[in-house]
Amino acid sequence: MLELKQLCHIYRPATCRGEATRLCFDLEVNKGDIVALIGPSGAGKSTLLAMVAGFLLPDSGRLLIEGSNVEHLHPAKRPLSILFQEHNLFPHLSVFENIGLGLHPGLKLDASQKEEIVVAAAKVGLQNYLERLPEQLSGGQRQRVALARCLLRKRPLLLLDEPFSALDPALHQEMLELVRKLANEQGTTVLMVTHSPDDALKIADKCAFIDQGTIKVFGSARELIEAPQDDALKRYLGQR
Repeated sequence: MLELKQLCHIYRPATCRGEATRLCFDLEVNKGDIVALIGPSGAGKSTLLAMVAGFLLPDSGRLLIEGSNVEHLHPAKRPLSILFQEHNLFPHLSVFENIGLGLHPGLKLDASQKEEIVVAAAKVGLQNYLERLPEQLSGGQRQRVALARCLLRKRPLLLLDEPFSALDPALHQEMLELVRKLANEQGTTVLMVTHSPDDALKIADKCAFIDQGTIKVFGSARELIEAPQDDALKRYLGQR
């Protein structure tokens, strides 16, 4: 379970003339749910994700993952994995080694861990590419490597920061389906930032509409997007 309780960050202007902006979030996500964060640019989606990841410390509030307070933990100490737009692979390491970093940063792996890597590669369709370097892969294949590494860590929470936005439409949809399938298999909770309502419908159980630094609406992704009631959400979706 993921809980945000009045988790707030205040953006203070560089000069005394500007006004401070307060972004504050309340959210409760059940274990295994896939939640899409949608909303206009500048609404606070990236701020929310950055606070959950630990890249931005909150000014107040609480952040709990599986019941434990984590709001002041270093990003590396938090029980989560992150998949960015940039796949963050090491160019001098093979696919096998890049995936293996999810198990040990020094790649000191025993036989059972090496087998785990092979299994993870097969789940994302890369079993025949284990010896290749990232430069020998397509963009979609590189993202598959990054996804396999995330899931191999078996953390309870996976954060997605529009990781497939640069891929062509068919591959983009394929990767979304793969994330949903693998997350469901492992019971992983997923929090995904997206600008696409179609992506939210494709992958998410729940949807949070963020506007002006707060979560204005939270509920079923299909209900929010196909039958919105909130006026700001209707404007965002292009509905009168």
